[in-house]
Amino acid sequence: MRVLLVEDEAAIARDVASALAETGYVVDIARDGEEGWFRASTEDYDAIVLDLGLPKLDGLSVVRRLREEDSTVPILVLTARGAWLQRVEGIDAGADDYLTKPFGMDELLARVRAALRRGQPAGSQPVVVTQDFTVDLAAKRVTTDAGPIRLTPTEWHLLDLLIRHTGKLVSRQQLLSEVWGPAYVKETNYLRVYMSQLRQKLEADPSHPRHIITEPGMGYRFEL
Repeated sequence: MRVLLVEDEAAIARDVASALAETGYVVDIARDGEEGWFRASTEDYDAIVLDLGLPKLDGLSVVRRLREEDSTVPILVLTARGAWLQRVEGIDAGADDYLTKPFGMDELLARVRAALRRGQPAGSQPVVVTQDFTVDLAAKRVTTDAGPIRLTPTEWHLLDLLIRHTGKLVSRQQLLSEVWGPAYVKETNYLRVYMSQLRQKLEADPSHPRHIITEPGMGYRFEL
């Protein structure tokens, strides 16, 4: 597994790279946003660990550029303590997870492992056809009669998880744990925001969804 670490603070970059390497990852280090974006755009990585406060090109811009290029590589962003708005902006831009500085190395490694699991190729997976859209899980593609629908990586994770449990209730805790990590099982506002976005993109009538169904107080269910 190859991981790109984009971090301008030398001590943090050294410690994180060392911990990743000891775990068995091949690690490349970029010291600023421009170098990070260039390497991520021209080389294949299984995950990216990215500081948002970078010289030359800030981390948010790196995330946005990669997602505009349709890159689906999992991205874990690092933010300063108290930078709540920056974390929200990072997730909205297409980052998969965030970690607040200072952080424990064990937690960072766990977050990287979770990101890598979510980013693994789906292999031979089904094509799901509904009245309103078609989902190809292997290709990570959604299409409608009007053409393809672009989903963010987080939206994909949620939709993929729901589809794999078609017709069954998926609890809020399970969705939050598998998509964002165990530390986020109480962040139900995340689900409200992202499920609303999915409905706006996929449902013929988002206010009366027939595919992404809310089970009040419990979770969500996907129906064909």
